[in-house]
Amino acid sequence: MRMILGIHQLKVPLPMAGLPYVLPYLVQDGDENLLIDCGWNDPESYRALSGQLEELGTPINEVRQLALTHVHPDHYGLAGRVKQESGATVVMHERERTLIVSRYRDPLDLLQEMDGYLHKNGVPEDEVAAMRDSSLPFLRHVVASEPDTTLQGGEHLQVGRFVLEALWTPGHSPGHLCFYEPNHKLLLTGDHILPTITPNVSLHPQQTGNPLSDYLASLKKLYDLPVDRVLPAHEFDVKHLRRRIDEILHHHDERLGEMEEAVGPDGTTAYQVARTIRWATGAFDSFNHWMQRAALAETLAHLVYLVSRDRLRESERDGRRVFWRP
Repeated sequence: MRMILGIHQLKVPLPMAGLPYVLPYLVQDGDENLLIDCGWNDPESYRALSGQLEELGTPINEVRQLALTHVHPDHYGLAGRVKQESGATVVMHERERTLIVSRYRDPLDLLQEMDGYLHKNGVPEDEVAAMRDSSLPFLRHVVASEPDTTLQGGEHLQVGRFVLEALWTPGHSPGHLCFYEPNHKLLLTGDHILPTITPNVSLHPQQTGNPLSDYLASLKKLYDLPVDRVLPAHEFDVKHLRRRIDEILHHHDERLGEMEEAVGPDGTTAYQVARTIRWATGAFDSFNHWMQRAALAETLAHLVYLVSRDRLRESERDGRRVFWRP
């Protein structure tokens, strides 16, 4: 789908329930081109990506630059194949680079960290191993590539008449990037801003600190940008940036209230809160282990945010991290 002359939205399928495709974008002007995100390593996904690029006159072996919003498998998984076939310059935020080895090339240390993290946050002993290992099937969907260029935010990527400013928007991932084209008032948002759903914002061994605070601050940083069209990586494009940001902020205000109410006076683990609160996709106990792990990490991000705002307290009890209302 063409957004404007020279910027095309691609549609690459994902074999995932509830998330059927990712939307990479091709920016092209003459012999110059840039691909933003690429989908994950799956035969159907590869055929869709390469076929659409061919139709647009940029075969996959002629991709000049590949810019990644972040290194989650559905955005980054085909990066290594694109690099191998085209020699494209791979670009990502410097914080995403630090995740590649521990997440995709040698995950054993990360699995050990995850084991301790799950135990500390209240997961029952007989569930820890399955939840810890639930991410391993995703490894086959990633052909990893080291970046040729790393960004910090504020840099500009030139593609003919298009100038894309890299905006660092941490929260969903530590080094998540959005790309802003001021001449056409386009904002390519990756997973940072989606039209009807909100991205998972998690606290886990590779996403430390206060990621929900980072995410909300990143939203507000974009609020006053002159934008006519928001081009996300899932669902569909939207025209009202401020309205959507307001909706997301309101959602998290409500979500924080739900989390706060779910914390008992005698101390509650993140796992207990995650099992108690409602989820748009169903009950926690109906989720597979990967979804439960994601729900736990998102719950923990909200609880830590509430602690940072003095709405909750936390401590450690019998090796478990517990939260309570003051």
